[in-house]
Amino acid sequence: MDQVTEPVTRVDVRNIGGIDEASVTLPPGVSILTGRNATNRTSFLQALMAGLGSERSSLKGDADEGEVTLEVGGETYTRTLKRRGNSIAFGGDPYLDDPELADLFAFLLENNEARRAVARGDDLREIIMRPIDTDAIDAEIEARKQDREEIEAEIERLDGLERELPELENEREEKAEALAEAEEELESVRDRLDDLDADLEESRTQKQELEEAFQRVRDARSELDDLEFDLETERSTLSELEAERDEVAETLDTTDAPDENPDRLAGRIDELRRRKRALDDTVNELGSVISFNEEMVSGDGVALDGEFETVETEVAFGNGGESDDPTEALTAGDETVCWTCGSEVGTEQIEATLDRLRDLRSEALDERNEVQSTIRELSDEQSTIRKRQREVERADERLAEIDEEIETAEERIENLEARIDEKEDEIEELEAAAESIDVEGYDDALELHREANGIELRIERLEDEIEELDEEIADREAAIEERDELEAEREAIGDELTELRTRVDRIEEEAVEGFNEHMETVLGILEYENLDRIWIERRETQVREGRRKVTQTRFDLHIVRSSPDGAAYEDTVDHLSESEREVTGLVFALAGYLVHEVHETVPFIILDSLEAIDSDRIARVVDYFREYTDYLVAALLPEDAAALPEEYTYVEQID
Repeated sequence: MDQVTEPVTRVDVRNIGGIDEASVTLPPGVSILTGRNATNRTSFLQALMAGLGSERSSLKGDADEGEVTLEVGGETYTRTLKRRGNSIAFGGDPYLDDPELADLFAFLLENNEARRAVARGDDLREIIMRPIDTDAIDAEIEARKQDREEIEAEIERLDGLERELPELENEREEKAEALAEAEEELESVRDRLDDLDADLEESRTQKQELEEAFQRVRDARSELDDLEFDLETERSTLSELEAERDEVAETLDTTDAPDENPDRLAGRIDELRRRKRALDDTVNELGSVISFNEEMVSGDGVALDGEFETVETEVAFGNGGESDDPTEALTAGDETVCWTCGSEVGTEQIEATLDRLRDLRSEALDERNEVQSTIRELSDEQSTIRKRQREVERADERLAEIDEEIETAEERIENLEARIDEKEDEIEELEAAAESIDVEGYDDALELHREANGIELRIERLEDEIEELDEEIADREAAIEERDELEAEREAIGDELTELRTRVDRIEEEAVEGFNEHMETVLGILEYENLDRIWIERRETQVREGRRKVTQTRFDLHIVRSSPDGAAYEDTVDHLSESEREVTGLVFALAGYLVHEVHETVPFIILDSLEAIDSDRIARVVDYFREYTDYLVAALLPEDAAALPEEYTYVEQID
C-alpha cells in the first residue's frame, strides 16, 4: 500500500536580512520559529514573503544580491534581489503576481501597513478598500449610461412616429376617397366607350388596330408617369440632402475645437500615475522606516552585527507586566546609543525624528490623494475632449458623404429629365400614329381612351400610395408597440445605475460590517477584560479635490473600554498605550485576513512581533487561524512558544 505524503514547503535563502544562507522546511499546518530577538527569525519571514511575491524585504548589509527559492505545492518559485544604488530591484518568478492583498493582511510583521495604520490612528478606508476594484464599477456605469442614452433616443424617435401617425391615417383616408372617386369616374368613361363602340361599324381589323394603338399610348403614358414620380422623389431627396448639409455645416461652424490635446493629457495622466506610484513607494518605504525605528525604540529590533546596543523590553498587554507602554520604558533614561550612527543621542531627539518621519509620511499621503484627484479630473476632461473630437470627425465624415450623395442625386435628376423628354416625344409620335387610323367616330373614341388612360394611371398611383401608407402605418404601429419594452428597459437601466452608483457604498458598508464582526470575533478570542469592543465607523465628510469640494467617506476606529468599576466608555487609538495599539492593530489586520478571504489568494499567514500579547492568547489566536490557511508561520519568544501544543512544528535555528 502506497503511503500518501503531505506536501511540504522548502525555503532556501541567501543574503536576505541578516541571513547568509539558510534552508528551512515547513510542513502544512503551524510552524513556530522560536528564539530570542536578533536570531534571524524576522529575516526568514521576510525571505518567505519575498518568495511569495512581496517586496518588503531587504538585502544583507554587505551583499549586493540575494535570492529566495520557494518550493510549494509541487512548484518552484524564485525571487531575486539586487542592489541598485539606494534601492533594491526585485526579479524572478514569485508565487504571487500581485502581492498587495497578502502584504496588507497575510504578512503580519511588525511593519505591516495595516497594523501600523491603526497604531498611527490613520483613516482606515484606504487600507480596507485598496484590494477592491472599483474602477470596473465606474466603467460599467459609463457603459450603462451609454445604453440608456441610445434607448432614450429610440424612444424619442418612436414618440415622433406616434405623433405623425394621425396625419398618415388622415392621408390614407383622403387617398382612399380619391381612389373611390377615380374608380367611379373610370366606370363612367368605360360605359361611354362601350356605347360609342356599339355605334361604330368599322371593321374588326380597324378596331383591333385602333385598340393596339391606344394600348401603346397607355403604356407610354404609364412609363412617363413612373419617370415623373421618380423625378419627384429624387428632387425631394436632393432637397433633404441640401437641408442636412446646411445643418451639419452649421453644427461644425458652431462647434468649438477642443482647447486641449487628449494625447498631451494622456502624457500628463501617465506622468501623474508614475508620480502616484512613486508616492506609493515613498509612503510604503517611510512606513517601513518608521516601523523599523519604532521596533528599535521598543527594543525588539535585530542587532546590527553586534556593534550597537539595543533596548530589549518584553511587554505583555494585560498579563500582569509592570508597564503596558514600551515608550515609557525607553524614555526612562535620558540617552541611548543610535543604531544608525553609533553615537550617544537623547531619546527625545529620536522621538522628534520619528515624529518628523510620520509628518513626512502624512504629507506624502496627502499629496498622493491630491494626485489621484487630479488624475480623475484629467481623465474626465480627456474623455470629454475625445467625445467632442469624435463628434466633429463624424460630422466631417457625414458632410463628405452628403456631398457625394447630392452629386449622385443631381446626376439621377439630369438623367430622368432627359428620359422624360424622350418619353414625351415618343407619346406624341404614338398619338399621331393612332390619329392616322381612319375610323368613324375616332376622335370621340380617342378622347375617351385618353381620359380613361389618365384615370387608370391615377388609380394605379393611388393604389400604390395607399399600399405604401398601409405598410408605413403597420410598421409604425409595430414599432410603437415596442416602446413599452424600451421604457421598461430604460427604467431597469436607471435602477441598475442607481444600484451601481450605490454599490461602492454598499461594498464599504459590507466591508466595515465584516471587519466589525471579525474584530469582535478575534477580540473575543483574546478575552481582554478592559477592551470591550473595537469597531469601525463609516462616515461621510467634505473634502476639497482640486477646485471643488466632494463628499468622501472615512473609516474611523473606535474603542470601547471598561473602567475599574465596570462602566463602559468610548476611547480612541490616540489614548492607548503602545502595547494596546499593537494589539488593536493586530486585531484589525487579522480581521482583514478573514474579510478579504486572503486564504484563497495565498496559502500562508505569517505572524511576527506578538510580544504585546501573552502566551495563552497567542495560542488561542494561532489555533483559530490555522483553520483558515494551509501554512501558518509565526515567530515567537521561547516563553510564548511554550504555551502552544507540541503537535506544531518548531524551528529553533535558521540555517
